[in-house]
Amino acid sequence: MKVHHLDCCTMHPLGGSLVSGRGSPFERCTLVAHVLAIESSEGIVLIDSGLGTADVAEPERRLGKAFLASAKPDLDPSRTARAQLERLGYRASDVRHIALTHLDLDHAGGLADFPQAKVHVFRAEHEAATQRITRKDAQRYRPIQWAHGVDWALHDVAGGERFFGFERVRAIVEPEVLLLPAAGHSRGHAVVAVLHGDGWLVHAGDAYFHHDEVADPPRCPPGLALFQRLVAHDDAARRANQTRLRELKREAGGRVRVFSAHDEEEFAAFVAR
Repeated sequence: MKVHHLDCCTMHPLGGSLVSGRGSPFERCTLVAHVLAIESSEGIVLIDSGLGTADVAEPERRLGKAFLASAKPDLDPSRTARAQLERLGYRASDVRHIALTHLDLDHAGGLADFPQAKVHVFRAEHEAATQRITRKDAQRYRPIQWAHGVDWALHDVAGGERFFGFERVRAIVEPEVLLLPAAGHSRGHAVVAVLHGDGWLVHAGDAYFHHDEVADPPRCPPGLALFQRLVAHDDAARRANQTRLRELKREAGGRVRVFSAHDEEEFAAFVAR
């Protein structure tokens, strides 16, 4: 099974050292949207989808002025998951499954580019995104990104066998891709584990943002720490999941490689390999 690492939305928010830990606090820094494209026995499986073709073409309507002003994303159609897969020789119809860590706009924008795919998400996340009851939910989700009609596969958190301390639900693709509950950043946030070779890749989504948050001892630049507290649905749960991810790295050793959706250094390390 081959795994491709794609950056499907490079962003340049202000904050410098307050966000990345480097440079001046008045500089812009770089965040990525780390998407996995997995060649499986059932076709291509995407983990998250970044921004899509329509987002890049109509950014104000689909993404909103607030996101564009704060995140300063590169609106490059060649960086969408669909365009990058086409350069690898695949068609949009080859994508059979999409597993989303959550439905924030920088993770779900590419759904419309793959209308034939089954989209896997926790039921609690789908309800938060479609009902948008709270102010935070109304700000973070953009229903236009799935207004084309989506073949949803809604998962409930289930007990049973655990995955290194996380509750485990049934595999999306047997036995290679698992959707694991990690609510906190959003109401139904997930971590996605991918069996690769003799170990696991663990896409933590927005459970953390900076690689030092899962180091021992943990550290996070102050601006990024404040941002995560402000946008979290349940900050205590978010911090508990970071603890579990640190324990996972420590206990599993070389068998597991954990990474977040937005850390530039983690993404660069995969690309360099």
